[in-house]
Amino acid sequence: MTIEIIPVPDLGGADKVEVIEICVQPGDVVEEEQSIVVLESDKASMEIPSPKSGKVIGLKVKEGDSLSEGDAILEMELADGAGTEEPQQEVTTNVSEAVIVADSSAESATKNVVSESSEQHIPVPDLGGSDTVEVIEICAGVGDDINEGDSLVVLESDKASMEIPSPVTGKIIEIKLKEGDKTSEGDALAVIMVVGASLPVTEAVTPVEEQPVKASTGLPAKAPMALPAASALVEASSADVYAGPSVRKLARQLGVDLSKLKASGPRNRYTKDDVRGYVKQLVADVNSGKVSNGAGIPPIPAIDFSKFGDVEIVKLSKIAKLTSANMSRNWLNVPHVTQFDDADITELEKFRKSMKGEAERRGVKLTPLPFLLKAAADAMRAEPSFNVSLHADGEHLVHKSYIHIGMAVDTPNGLMVPVIRDVDKKGLWELAAESTEMATKARSGKLMPRDMQGACFTISSLGAIGGNGFTPIVNAPEVAIMGVSKAQIKPVWNGSDFEPRQMLPLSVSYDHRAINGAHCGRFFTHMVAVLADIRRLLL
Repeated sequence: MTIEIIPVPDLGGADKVEVIEICVQPGDVVEEEQSIVVLESDKASMEIPSPKSGKVIGLKVKEGDSLSEGDAILEMELADGAGTEEPQQEVTTNVSEAVIVADSSAESATKNVVSESSEQHIPVPDLGGSDTVEVIEICAGVGDDINEGDSLVVLESDKASMEIPSPVTGKIIEIKLKEGDKTSEGDALAVIMVVGASLPVTEAVTPVEEQPVKASTGLPAKAPMALPAASALVEASSADVYAGPSVRKLARQLGVDLSKLKASGPRNRYTKDDVRGYVKQLVADVNSGKVSNGAGIPPIPAIDFSKFGDVEIVKLSKIAKLTSANMSRNWLNVPHVTQFDDADITELEKFRKSMKGEAERRGVKLTPLPFLLKAAADAMRAEPSFNVSLHADGEHLVHKSYIHIGMAVDTPNGLMVPVIRDVDKKGLWELAAESTEMATKARSGKLMPRDMQGACFTISSLGAIGGNGFTPIVNAPEVAIMGVSKAQIKPVWNGSDFEPRQMLPLSVSYDHRAINGAHCGRFFTHMVAVLADIRRLLL
């Protein structure tokens, strides 16, 4: 039987922290990584996991205690095999001489081990801000030879799909994931046999404080083990939300907004029971009829279309389903108004076509989109009511000093809206190159979630397809979106006669809670004036 004192591990720079919750009691059997206490500093709370499996013999702390790194938390009887496998050291029977001193200096030695072939474990890389994503396709199999850059798997988040390339060249030994799995950054993805690899191997010596160890005749003594750092450090999103990592993870899995719950833990801390109770009550309310489905709108009845003729049922992609849900939510929550206008782009088109040679030399394609992006950014500066979002409390407006504009792109996977950042600070050539790059990434499924976040305004162009006009749906939390239709030659009265001019139909849908008709009128007046004479962008 091995008894060990479990101390407070590295606190990430915190000094004195308070014990706000004891997660175990004497007699409890705990597993490795199971939370044993919750500590709180002046800025964050953290759950401390058990570094080993075993049975709690006694607690060394109580709620309200202030602790520092190295202080004792509890006494544990280690489970079989949980102890260290270090060689035994003989010690003298003279207690005064029985002191084992560990080197207090931290050293790390790194050396290269070169071999003709070696197995390399490939993790899931940075997902660009996504938390948990779904595996929708396995691109390679066990035994396949794969080159660096070849796709291993395709992952799909709430907003985009992404191909994960192999970082090395070699032969696939094992694929750790399968279609339908949920995965996160750092999870095991594959094992690849790399030929001619030179792999760095780091040996780290973890410092421990000098500690005297009492000895008895014939008994071995072991140096104390270094403990892992606290596994999670979670800052509260607001002064009213205090929850540990496991509680936040459960809330994310169940889609629960913690700010809507009533905390029952110490110091208004949220517990797992709070989350489960909230979900249980919601389910009970739905089953009892207290909560209606779909904003109280009766569902469309199911119809067996096969009785009218041959049919094929095709499953919607995840992106298509999310787009459908987002459009429904936006349409139901945003009071839409749409205004229309035509912009005279005759001179703009003459200038754009005259720049074709220079565009080819630069290796870019100068389409009308960069002009529309630049003109929209200028109009948003002139009419700041378009560059806001409604605060979640419904009582404030969030005014933005940056101008990021989304561009709707039709892709094989569905509609995607990559975002061009700081449009007002970029020139036409830069916007032309970036918009082409973003559209290419969207169609090839290589957009990251961060590529589609932060837009202040969206442009949806059907100009290459046709149509005289349409009413786009506002992409909340933005408050406006512009639709662009196909330009046409129309007769325009110049005061004495009609002359042919190239007119571009534009439509702007806006959230009437934030924007009124006068705001949109001023926005459109500025927008069409800039498109009619792009020299105004210099003013």
